[in-house]
Amino acid sequence: MIRCNIDFSQPGKQVGNLFIPYSHNLGGWANLHVPIAILKNGSGPTSLVLAGNHGDEYPGQVAIMRLLRELSPAQIQGRLILIPTLSMPAAKAATRLSPLDGKNFNRCFPGNPEGTPSEALAHYLTTVLFPMADIVIDIHTGGRSVDFYPCAHMHLVSQGKQRDAMLAGTEAWNSDFCFLYADVAGSGLLPVEAEKQGKVVITTEMGGSENVTAPVHALTQSGLRNVLTHFGILEGKPNTRAALGLPSTRWVQALDWQDYRFAPESGVYENLVPLGREVSAGQPVGALHFLENPGREPLLVRAESAGILIATRAPSLAAQGDCVACVAHEVDPRKLP
Repeated sequence: MIRCNIDFSQPGKQVGNLFIPYSHNLGGWANLHVPIAILKNGSGPTSLVLAGNHGDEYPGQVAIMRLLRELSPAQIQGRLILIPTLSMPAAKAATRLSPLDGKNFNRCFPGNPEGTPSEALAHYLTTVLFPMADIVIDIHTGGRSVDFYPCAHMHLVSQGKQRDAMLAGTEAWNSDFCFLYADVAGSGLLPVEAEKQGKVVITTEMGGSENVTAPVHALTQSGLRNVLTHFGILEGKPNTRAALGLPSTRWVQALDWQDYRFAPESGVYENLVPLGREVSAGQPVGALHFLENPGREPLLVRAESAGILIATRAPSLAAQGDCVACVAHEVDPRKLP
């Protein structure tokens, strides 16, 4: 039931909307507008570039809007489909979940054409947009809940051409770390659905928290352009970290549940270790303080094993069960089974 007012086969540049029907108390025939754009020129791969999967993750939304405004069709080879803000109600409300239907969009796949607006949009991506694409780029941050050391990341898919292309594309973001991660908070993720369809999928965690620094915006924008150049969609020669005078990317992974540390009680969380810093097994990475019992000693949150602190809690207040830290471990992804 979703309608689109652009033609995916037409050369040139088009900007339009996806129209998702829904009803609310003051609108029986309402439509949720999700902006979408396409640039098409000649033959070549199709890349679907997405952000705003979670509404409170803005660097990718800004990067795609800049790309949309600045690019002309003559600068690309193939087809570039851009959706800056997937979860528009959440982006407007600065929330992770959509206030329209209460859904976490990144848990809605493969979707439901007769479901809520989030579920219907997930179904549209699954059945219409993913089949068109060769490369799917889904730009995330930690949002307001988690602060990441800015990194490109990916799932560890099965060995073969898909994994090789994803490894090379992830490295092309030129972030200090590339991160292999596990799904510890449920199923139904957008990247997983695209991976199942055999797509080259590249995702990110471009920092997090309320404050988006200029370096994070710059890395998000330069990384996105470089990945598209790497795959031959944007004209030019891709940059490498060596050419930029930077050390090689460090690959890290957090594939075990124990790598993700959760608050055992509610309290005020104190980060004790800077992001990107190495930690030893048993080392405290944070401390929970208790406002109503100031004389109580803080509860220490410790690393289960040695590694690198890749993510930490962003808000000071933490509820029992909130993820407060992630410790990743250096790895050579090309030697993994």
